[in-house]
Amino acid sequence: MDLANLSAFIAVAETGSFSRAGERLHLTQPAVSKRIAALESQLDVRLFDRLGREVGLTEAGRALLPRAYRIIHELDDTRRALTNLQGQISGRLTLATSHHIGLHRLPPVLRRFTHAHPAVTLDIRFLDSEVAYDEVLHGRLELAIITLAPQTLGPLRAVPIWDDPLDLVAAIDHPLARRENVRLRDVACHPAVLPGDATFTHRIVSGLFESTGLSLDVSMTTNYLETIRMMISIGLAWGVLPRTMLDDQLCALRLPGMNLSRRLGYVVHTERTLSNAARAMMRLLEEDTGGLHDPLPRR
Repeated sequence: MDLANLSAFIAVAETGSFSRAGERLHLTQPAVSKRIAALESQLDVRLFDRLGREVGLTEAGRALLPRAYRIIHELDDTRRALTNLQGQISGRLTLATSHHIGLHRLPPVLRRFTHAHPAVTLDIRFLDSEVAYDEVLHGRLELAIITLAPQTLGPLRAVPIWDDPLDLVAAIDHPLARRENVRLRDVACHPAVLPGDATFTHRIVSGLFESTGLSLDVSMTTNYLETIRMMISIGLAWGVLPRTMLDDQLCALRLPGMNLSRRLGYVVHTERTLSNAARAMMRLLEEDTGGLHDPLPRR
């Protein structure tokens, strides 16, 4: 089975489009179609239903997809293991990060990494933390630098790098900002703008309210914290932001006894052979923790 054809099959299955698969693989759409046709000919089955512009997996395609992932991942794993034996820190490192971490936490680390390891090509994908977590879980990414889940279960390993204190925030002229003593039930009476309810940050906030028997009045959701900051600053709602994002247009609501925080760090798959480049990135990240975390064991 031709691996190039198999990679094209995975790309079409994931994107739902021959043209988008071509963009991902840096191929023309006819070249992608030719590879899929060759694979279908090899296997003597139809892998995709083509209904106008819609592309969907057939029953045979759905059966092939998990097997295709295993074949590609096994080959990648073998390549990394052999490259690691040479001790080289080179090749392509594909990692994901959230927009917030990519803008506010990663630049110094990436600068040191690129200076120290110029032979590595960085492929950085900006994804929601929950999506990146899933990509690592299914072996499509080596490393994700994200907001960590409240609990991470095997086969993933999460290493916290930064503590990220969160504040309930309102515009400086919001009714909540003008109160001397703000309680959580006062906040619950006003609409909020928060990240989507599937995000780890939303779960932290909703858990706080649920623990006291209060419900959230969420009027808007967006996963871009810069957009949330703008909506809060013009008085549309209160929200929750990392303390590092507060400015003179915002007022942190100091509630007695309340300390909200989330952990930012990296996630890897413990059953995957990591490249030397990924390990080098992990070491740089862990320098920010003072070396408190043991490195991932070699495989």
